[in-house]
Amino acid sequence: MIRGAGQGNALTNAALEAALRTLQANAQRIEGASAEIAALDAKPAGAPAFTEVLEAGVRQADQAARTSEALPLDMLAGKVGDFHEVAATLKQSELMFKFSLEVRNKLIEAYRETMRMTV
Repeated sequence: MIRGAGQGNALTNAALEAALRTLQANAQRIEGASAEIAALDAKPAGAPAFTEVLEAGVRQADQAARTSEALPLDMLAGKVGDFHEVAATLKQSELMFKFSLEVRNKLIEAYRETMRMTV
């Protein structure tokens, strides 16, 4: 029916061709936008994943805690000669623990905030 209405009418053919060009242009814009979004989602080459960074931080905090637990005994055994080294290591371990605790609290807060969102 549409073919019959549009046959021989130059104005109708021109309108259809313009509509097709507009559709093709929109399709190209959508493809370009989706490519830009995909590029934003992709992580940079060589960048570690979030879980890897988190695991490394937890391992580092655990190692600092283990070292600080062993240091007072090492000092009593005479393996560590300077009290300042023990004090500095204990303080560093305490700061690392507090920082890890704050990161944990922020992650829990972000999770709760996400769960409160309506979709």
